[in-house]
Amino acid sequence: MQNYLEFNFKISPLQPWNEILMAELIEIGFDSFTEEMDGILGYVQKDLFNEKELKVLPLFQNKEVNIEYSFQEMPNINWNEEWEKNFSPINIEDKVLIRAEFHESVQGMHEIVIQPKMSFGTGHHPTTHLMIQQMMDIDFKDKKVLDMGCGTSVLAIYAKQKGAGEVKAIDIDEWSVENSKENAQRNGVELDIEQGTADNLGNEKYDIILANINRNILISDIPTYVSVLNDGGKLLLSGLCFFDVDDILEVCRDCKLELKKQLQREEWVCLLLEK
Repeated sequence: MQNYLEFNFKISPLQPWNEILMAELIEIGFDSFTEEMDGILGYVQKDLFNEKELKVLPLFQNKEVNIEYSFQEMPNINWNEEWEKNFSPINIEDKVLIRAEFHESVQGMHEIVIQPKMSFGTGHHPTTHLMIQQMMDIDFKDKKVLDMGCGTSVLAIYAKQKGAGEVKAIDIDEWSVENSKENAQRNGVELDIEQGTADNLGNEKYDIILANINRNILISDIPTYVSVLNDGGKLLLSGLCFFDVDDILEVCRDCKLELKKQLQREEWVCLLLEK
């Protein structure tokens, strides 16, 4: 079991800055959160935390919001057990249910069963929810799919369940890779899972690319995604706040991508583009 730090962030005003702060904290290693009335509790492995990285986050420089924080060490916590206590099923449009093995099945719904470990992508975050919404209306039959920043691989699993052919899932985090392998087996699907980044991509081509990461990585990596996307292929992007959209679309236009559909949930946005 890992030693964790618990951070208590007081945020004023709370909205929309709590969601934005969580997105920025994920980038520097925070991996779980609890929302409070006046802020959020954030958790990070002690040996991964660098306070200098925290203090230079963009939101701490933003004059529209005031953020104060304190923290304490929380040693020897069984985090898998904690996640199980707080993990509830996610119902997406009464069509897709993301649940754990210890939840009851719901007749008539498409189900994705995951073990809610520390990997990002349980479905509770609005961006995962939006990606699933977009994927509902896409034909995955026999398509070659890439899931970048796969987290739990819930998106890759759903693509495979919808009839995709080969599906590759990549994440920079070793924990996510191991969790993805377990979740693929749990859902009876075969995925090609590896640890890495967009630098891992060679000359293989894909029909559909799923990337639920964050603004900065997407801006950097969209040209690489486009280079391995077949003509007529689809690119789904999320991990974005509404104010990120113009910058993302500028990069997409430069890469000759056409925006087909945009969904928003709270402050978060998901874009469907086509090459």
